[in-house]
Amino acid sequence: MTLRADLTELLADADVVDVDVDRAIEDEHVRCSAYLRVLSVLAAARSRDRDREVVSTILRDPEGSVAKTAVVALVDGIAMKTDDPAEFRRWAAGLTPEMDRLMADGHRGFLHRRIHDWTVYLTILAGRTPAATELAGLTDWMQRKIATESTSPAVLAMLTETGRTRKIRNIARNRAGSRAVGNERRPDRTN
Repeated sequence: MTLRADLTELLADADVVDVDVDRAIEDEHVRCSAYLRVLSVLAAARSRDRDREVVSTILRDPEGSVAKTAVVALVDGIAMKTDDPAEFRRWAAGLTPEMDRLMADGHRGFLHRRIHDWTVYLTILAGRTPAATELAGLTDWMQRKIATESTSPAVLAMLTETGRTRKIRNIARNRAGSRAVGNERRPDRTN
């Protein structure tokens, strides 16, 4: 299919009617915004049946960074919607063949790391303490997110000692020392 046909179909299926397809084809920023709107509708759906097909269509975009940005938004949206790390892992495994087939190495590696980050994060929310090496293998972004949101004394203690940056170590140290940390609970993600 062509970019025009792919974009037109994605917008129609998501019932997004106010995007100028010609402008989106010419301007990668407009196109990325359109993809993000389509993926927002997709992430909000109860069924995950169309995710692989939509991701495959977006990954055919000639601008790899536009496709990567959009797919990362879907991965983030689905991760924030689930409490079950195994469910998220299964869902992501369904996208992996498309990512591996259609993405450039750098973008593919970034998405694999993002999926891994979210899997560890969801595992922590489910009450399991990861191995120190697993926590150390996370990106700075996810270590900072965990340091900011986790209520697990063990996780905060590990980040206090082994967080990759001084900022991460300080956030974890301050949170561990400034409040009684109890059972893991889902942080408010409405912001």
